[in-house]
Amino acid sequence: MINKNILYFTRTMGVGGTEKVILQLCEIMKQESNKIVVCSCGGVNVEELNKMGIKHYGIPDIEKKDIKTVLNTLKIVSKIIKRENINIVHTHHRMAAFYTKIFKITRSFIFIHSAHNTFKDKKLLTKFALGNAYIVAVGNKVKENLCDFYRIPKCNVEVIHNAIKPFKGPIQPIELLQKYRRDGYFLVGNIGRLSEQKGMEYFIKAVPLVLKEYRKIKFFIIGDGEDKEKLENLVSDLNLKNDVILLGYRNDIQNVMSQLELIVLSSLWEGFPLTPIEAFSVGKTIVATAVDGTVEIVEDGVNGILIDPKEEGQIADGIGEIYKFCEKTKTFEESAFEKYKEEFSYEVLKNRYRIYYKKLMG
Repeated sequence: MINKNILYFTRTMGVGGTEKVILQLCEIMKQESNKIVVCSCGGVNVEELNKMGIKHYGIPDIEKKDIKTVLNTLKIVSKIIKRENINIVHTHHRMAAFYTKIFKITRSFIFIHSAHNTFKDKKLLTKFALGNAYIVAVGNKVKENLCDFYRIPKCNVEVIHNAIKPFKGPIQPIELLQKYRRDGYFLVGNIGRLSEQKGMEYFIKAVPLVLKEYRKIKFFIIGDGEDKEKLENLVSDLNLKNDVILLGYRNDIQNVMSQLELIVLSSLWEGFPLTPIEAFSVGKTIVATAVDGTVEIVEDGVNGILIDPKEEGQIADGIGEIYKFCEKTKTFEESAFEKYKEEFSYEVLKNRYRIYYKKLMG
């Protein structure tokens, strides 16, 4: 027990990987601390916090940097820290860290920041915001980015990899997937937010290339986001409505993955993505872009296939290779599950965070 009150401070409790990590931390530290509260501008995972008995405070969107919003946010979060007698503020967004750095001027608490992505912008803001924080980088590439580009001292940054709970099943059948499987189709899924980062357009553009050689494949996109209409239009323009199906947002990703043959991650950049870990946790292999973070998880030719970003031809080739060589795929899947158990299991994450928090307590 650390006997402290913890505030997790982030932008949103929406559907991304950062939000999943915060939910994991709430569950882990709920048993270790006196109290946990979360503040954000809201999102679908606020309901998960409610189920866990974690108090959530709504705040303005911290991406908005006009004077009125900044002053209002400073006032609201300052009151939360005082009212809840917060001893630890753990931020998960650079602007949350910026505000917390200001609070540190007049208040005494432990300041932790989790860095979830690599960046090459806002250098002065980032150096100021993280100047006296204890930093958790979700991967080695994220730490390198912080230390090399932003000149954060290496001794201030600890690497704790993201993780996923094991899928205990049973599988809840998704009728559409089961129907195509019964009809003999090979099912390929791409899972993530429908945004520029995830490179979904290159996945869609790869589909006609795959179908030139292999007709018994269906492609699924699982997720929601600002690019939904753009991607739907691309599917329509390429006459792929019968081949590419957008399933929308799902909160049972491991259940979905268990009913697919292959996962594709077409991201243009990543800090340390959860999608490969989720795939590995259910014994699935992956075709993934070789971007920061992903290369720490996926080993080319061992537990998956790495490709260059923005290359629909390489996506198509990777899918074709997995489709053709069943024995190779089986070996990839076995290696993937072993790596999950050794490095990315929930128990490993839980133990590392417990040790880290206790170390900061002195």
